[in-house]
Amino acid sequence: MAQETGYSPSFKRPAEIIRLRRKRARSTVLSSSEVVLSSGPSSSLCGRISSPEPLLNEQSCSRNDVKRRNPFANRENTSVPVVCDEDGGYVQTRKKVKQEKEAEEKTSAAVSGCSTQKCLSEDDSLSGPEDEQVLSPLLKSPRTIASSSIAPPSCTRYPTDWSLKTRLLFTSPHSLSWAEQPKAQEEALGLSRSCRAQFSSLPQHAQWQDPQFCSELRCAFQQCLVYWQHPSLPWLSLFPRINAERNFSGRSSPWAHDAALQQSLMRDWSISLSSLYSLLKSGLCPYFYVCSYQLTVLFRAAGLSGSGCITALVSPTTRGLREAMKSEGIEFSLPLVEDRRKSSKQHHSEEEEDQTGSLTEDEDSLSCDGDEHKDDSFSWLKEMGIQDKIRKPDGINLQLHKDAAAVSLDHKPESVVCVEGSHTFNLINFLINCKSLVAAAGSQTGLPPTLLAPTPFRGATANVLKGSSVNVKTRAGSTYQNISSLEITGPILPSSLHAITRLLQLTQKGTFSAALYTHAPSAIMNVNTSKLQHSSGSVDPAGFGLPPASFQHLEQPSSLGKAALTHIYMRDSSYTWKS
Repeated sequence: MAQETGYSPSFKRPAEIIRLRRKRARSTVLSSSEVVLSSGPSSSLCGRISSPEPLLNEQSCSRNDVKRRNPFANRENTSVPVVCDEDGGYVQTRKKVKQEKEAEEKTSAAVSGCSTQKCLSEDDSLSGPEDEQVLSPLLKSPRTIASSSIAPPSCTRYPTDWSLKTRLLFTSPHSLSWAEQPKAQEEALGLSRSCRAQFSSLPQHAQWQDPQFCSELRCAFQQCLVYWQHPSLPWLSLFPRINAERNFSGRSSPWAHDAALQQSLMRDWSISLSSLYSLLKSGLCPYFYVCSYQLTVLFRAAGLSGSGCITALVSPTTRGLREAMKSEGIEFSLPLVEDRRKSSKQHHSEEEEDQTGSLTEDEDSLSCDGDEHKDDSFSWLKEMGIQDKIRKPDGINLQLHKDAAAVSLDHKPESVVCVEGSHTFNLINFLINCKSLVAAAGSQTGLPPTLLAPTPFRGATANVLKGSSVNVKTRAGSTYQNISSLEITGPILPSSLHAITRLLQLTQKGTFSAALYTHAPSAIMNVNTSKLQHSSGSVDPAGFGLPPASFQHLEQPSSLGKAALTHIYMRDSSYTWKS
């Protein structure tokens, strides 16, 4: 063939060309895995040499990840110093190491809070210029990989929420049908344990066992749904009471025009309220609510919400109600108004306050003399010589201005009142004798306020929250995913919410989400009053009638302020929430 005409020595057959290309690609992979050999782990700077074999497994390195070497570049000038760590792993250049340290510090500072923040991954790591990168992307330090995969710290609990819920909607990829239609024996056992405040330890194997066939879990769920209420009328829904005239209109109310029947209802209601306060004071009841047609009162025992004494929150209030409480000798504070006043004092100096003579919104600080106010505030008119041309406000206008500032708080979240210590007993007597606590007209005429508590008390009726489960399919990409939902309705107390979420954490394998519907007037009950109270002492939670985990949850001060929880998410037994 060498003597044939038209034969070229450089001619290659197609099969031979493919073989040469494959050989060239393999040689490129081998040349890109050049490493530096150190004399020992203590050496920090090493020279760059070629290695006939790759340092890492070739199967983990794809051809797309290998950067093609520039054939026109000088190999002597492309050598980049590589730093070796103590374990013998290879890191990138010094500048690259400094950037990764700064990124690690920012990542650790960002994940210090208990929130769902996106952490840095290998794809999101900071990249420098091309001439500062190591030729092989797999030559990364174990420390670098570990720092880029740090997850935020898990939250084992969500903030304490003292607001009342009207509806809960749980969703989970695992079935929730086990929570409805209990057996008669399971329902009876759950009610009996709730009355006797007996809490059995949940089975440890519930995470892999089907809850549908676990009688102990179904009994515990029925125990979480029990609450106590007075009065209880089967044909009327006595919660919520504020802005709920539509629920009472058209219903039978034989007490509306019968004064004797109204007195009988109020007599039984007063006995139940006194019984609740006695249980609270003795440490046998953790908390209870008084829900009227115009206000809500929360009584908490000593040891809850970071307090060492009995506390009571009243919201919303009016100027007339606060004046009536003062006349009965009840000392109280306005937490939100006092916080606003303290913050305003930090922004304004004492000289500016003396010059402007501004009035604060707190009615306790709105006491001033009319004559002194006129002399101090309008002295500048004499200096200008126009004191006779300007009409100055008289004492009546000043009093109206002071009253307007006090009335501006009415029916607002800022009007929440905090009563603590022995004054809570005076508040109980005030509520019993307060005629404005019962509606004198409308669909709720003559009906006493609703009392809600997690433990039994005199005259109370044991009620059970209503629950229903539905299984649906939702579209997830090109496939459908089974989603199970559980809806719970009724006056849901804080301890019931915590007990239910704790039980679902076990049965749903640590993955579920919940939508919470809050009774709006009770959202202000999350205001932090620990600054106004004594430090919490040692309290025995055995007599409160709550599970130990729920007591530990409720004894912490709330951090929600004026807001309330709206959503709770659990992923891998870690909580996140929205408010």
